[in-house]
Amino acid sequence: MCYSSMKLIVGLGNPGIIYAGSRHNIGFEVIRHLALAEKIALKKEKGIKALSAKGRIGSLDVVLAIPLTFMNLSAEAVKPLLKRYKFKAVDLLVVCDDLDLEFGRLKIRSQGSSAGHRGIRSIIDSLSSDQFSRLRIGIGRPKNDSDNRDFVLSRFNRREKKDIPEIVDRTAQCCRIWAEEGIDKAMNIFNRKDK
Repeated sequence: MCYSSMKLIVGLGNPGIIYAGSRHNIGFEVIRHLALAEKIALKKEKGIKALSAKGRIGSLDVVLAIPLTFMNLSAEAVKPLLKRYKFKAVDLLVVCDDLDLEFGRLKIRSQGSSAGHRGIRSIIDSLSSDQFSRLRIGIGRPKNDSDNRDFVLSRFNRREKKDIPEIVDRTAQCCRIWAEEGIDKAMNIFNRKDK
């Protein structure tokens, strides 16, 4: 049962080979995984600072996107996509990393503050609204809080790496539930601590 005609799912990260595979880029990984699984070919569109494409998840039309801007300028990709496809903020799901969640834990919400995440902050400021869904993926925290910036740009360690495919797959599944069945269903399934 769909609750709207079309949805936009955006994964956040930083472009460029230097950032590939970093903790901060796990949002990119989720969108790539979804695009591959759903046979949606992401491409650069004129006038949009993102790799994006329209496709289907189950019975629903979706647009998937990976910004080609740096994290703190994510809105420069998101806002034109909303405009082009005539989306409202409530049609948007942003997938990003989170320092405050333990590694691998997921948390999806329908609205709220940026909680210090620069990509989310950029989108809130640009839209003058926090009324969009965000799906946070726990990346853990460094032992020393002063190293946060370096930590988010670092790669996962060997032990964590083996869990990444399962975490990315579960996150993609959460995106599907959000798109097809709504935020409440996604929250009920994926926000539970035991997941």
